Amino acid sequence: MTAKSAADRQRDKRERDRLAEEQRLARLLSRSIKLDLFKGTDAKLVEMMEQAGIDEPQDFITRLIHGAHRLSQQTPAVYADQIRTP
Repeated sequence: MTAKSAADRQRDKRERDRLAEEQRLARLLSRSIKLDLFKGTDAKLVEMMEQAGIDEPQDFITRLIHGAHRLSQQTPAVYADQIRTP
């Protein structure tokens, strides 16, 4: 058997890294959500992301979920008032 070339070693490393990333995501991800937004809702999302200095919608929505959860635990009445449908 001949020694692997640098290109072969690099290809093997990329494959190991890809598999490791797939396994990591499989361990961490609970589910994926597809979200369709109306124009007004999207405009509000963009505005709030700019105010917060966050570029990625997924990051911003994750922070909103965690913030809403904290609010629901710390001040349930305020949470209920904010989450109520207009």
